[in-house]
Amino acid sequence: MSLLLLVVSALHILILILLFVATLDKSWWTLPGKESLNLWYDCTWNSDNKTWACSNVSENGWLKAVQVLMVLSLILCCLSFILFMFQLYTMRRGGLFYATGFCQLCTSVAVFTGALIYAIHAEEILADRPSGGSFGYCFALAWVAFPLALASGIIYIHLRKRE
Repeated sequence: MSLLLLVVSALHILILILLFVATLDKSWWTLPGKESLNLWYDCTWNSDNKTWACSNVSENGWLKAVQVLMVLSLILCCLSFILFMFQLYTMRRGGLFYATGFCQLCTSVAVFTGALIYAIHAEEILADRPSGGSFGYCFALAWVAFPLALASGIIYIHLRKRE
């Protein structure tokens, strides 16, 4: 049982790390020439003085929705981990981790919705940028975090506390 709890906790921490990197790092969209765009800033490489020049992202409504959903997924994932630890030490023997599982399922829905909105509306979000480029690694990490959070939520729902 302790090995299962260790694996579930490690999976949860892995999901948290993936969500933190996906939400806060700087590569949701990459353009040719060392230019990357994230959810918060547009950063371009200035080759004259060898520095990054960053500006705020556009006021696009779809981008704001992605920002909100990714931050919500982080909050829900943190909340579910805290809830799991609380339930682990206070719940009676034989109890199920329904609340933790529900929070993780909501995390996966938030990540899925945010990444899907970004994928569908990338042209609108990046309308003022030059054409070309591709999705960056943060976008891929969000898609990796989705099935992991979904699996974690299902595991928590079926997990029963034992002595």
